[in-house]
Amino acid sequence: MSTTTTTTGTGTGTASVAPAGTTTVKSRMTALARAELTLLGRSRATLVTALLVPLLLPLSVRSATDQMDLEKVGLSVGTVILPAAVGFALLFAIYAALTNIYVVRREELVLKRLRTGELRDPEILVGAALPAVGIGFAQCVVVSIGCAVLLDVGAPPAPHLAVLGVLLGIVMCVALAAVTAGFSRTAESAQVTSLPLMFVSVLGSGVTVPLEVLPDRVASVCELLPLSPVITLVRGGWTGDLSAYEALGAVATALAWTVLAVFAVRRWFRWEPRR
Repeated sequence: MSTTTTTTGTGTGTASVAPAGTTTVKSRMTALARAELTLLGRSRATLVTALLVPLLLPLSVRSATDQMDLEKVGLSVGTVILPAAVGFALLFAIYAALTNIYVVRREELVLKRLRTGELRDPEILVGAALPAVGIGFAQCVVVSIGCAVLLDVGAPPAPHLAVLGVLLGIVMCVALAAVTAGFSRTAESAQVTSLPLMFVSVLGSGVTVPLEVLPDRVASVCELLPLSPVITLVRGGWTGDLSAYEALGAVATALAWTVLAVFAVRRWFRWEPRR
């Protein structure tokens, strides 16, 4: 705080002047997240993608499990559907929804205007992501509890692995959404540019088909996909048979994808409309 000296008819006094910037990172991001939540509530398409799709898609996995010999690889219907439900929540509630949000806000010049204020670039991206992250995390909790109860999975013997997997998945999906938004020209094209990662993740990351039932060579390649370490950690949290070496490998893979995504965001993310 600075002081200034003023002279009046009665003498000299000292007045206190507050510094120009009085906001904090928390207050700025909270205000941005609140505004983004209001805008998110007005977008029906995004809400349907974030709220309903992740809850319905695990039903399709249930029918696919009938064709698998799960007991041979030490799995059950519950330990297949539960990680799949978490994967769908991360992909649709966070990755797909947030890709669309970033593109729409950019094309509407919202991101450009935010950069002229006190908000820094990371604060803008993270603050805008908070509502989608909250929805995605809540869905992960709901589907985990629902599957544990309805499919008789029970409590996870290694809950720290499941929690770690979800947290790593959230951070990675936010970063990947920003990367995808940087290569998307419009909101309509964002629905197309996000499809490759979603298809690859659903088909090859153990969401619909567990890596345990795939041939070893195919499984070793699929383990390197972005969402694979998340599914591995979540499933390992409920099966309890994930070794320390496998867990560290999954964490390292997830961190590597996150670091690459953050680098790509810093390099290629667009703050102004693409023409």
